[in-house]
Amino acid sequence: MNDLRSAFLWLNDPLNWTGPSGVFSLAGEHLAMTVVAVLLATLVALPLGVLLGHGAHAPGTTHSGRARRSAGPGAGATTVVIANVSRALPTFALLTIFATTGLGFGNRPTVLAAAIFALPVILANAYAGIVEVDADVRDAARGMGLSGRRVLLGVELPLAMPLIATGLRSATVQVVATIPLAALVGGGGLGRIVVEGFGTQRYGQVIAGGFLVAVLCLLVEGVLAAGQRLVTPPQMRVTAAARREST
Repeated sequence: MNDLRSAFLWLNDPLNWTGPSGVFSLAGEHLAMTVVAVLLATLVALPLGVLLGHGAHAPGTTHSGRARRSAGPGAGATTVVIANVSRALPTFALLTIFATTGLGFGNRPTVLAAAIFALPVILANAYAGIVEVDADVRDAARGMGLSGRRVLLGVELPLAMPLIATGLRSATVQVVATIPLAALVGGGGLGRIVVEGFGTQRYGQVIAGGFLVAVLCLLVEGVLAAGQRLVTPPQMRVTAAARREST
């Protein structure tokens, strides 16, 4: 109880919110590292997942499920499996490995480790989003004479956008929750509050730091959920009424 009270007092101390080591400054650094890590992962995983998903279907297939069975696992499915297996690698292990290389200590190894951590989620969702596009819609577009590129850009990508956005949202929230590890190798972000609290045995500060990270995760989740709704076509949104009918 004393630690909870200490956490409450720490959070209510204005001096802990301002200055170079204040909450606002550390939260900004935290978000900047998150943006860079997600951007790096997106630049690699999104085009790869989209192209693998687009290539998984040969023209003339009639249903996504039948197409996958006739074509076998394929390079796309294999790549996604390998990427998902890489999620078993502990992020902290990657962080310490990178810190002992030329990357050194600080924010850079954390950003790289977080990007690798986010990559499988974005890749898998992009691949699944394209693969799961209704084959009848794809065949109709091809029947109208659209090229493969126009089918991808005009049909598959818009229909896959909700699942792609879900992958980006999940990856971003995971990275926000992972970035605090940066403080263990001399980096910044809100993790510094937690690490400094452990170093000085001020466990109220530790609880306050964990609380701030959780709040930041929820805020990011809420903002991205609103963004996902904006990029989802109205006819594809699952309304509360539809959910009630399905249950």
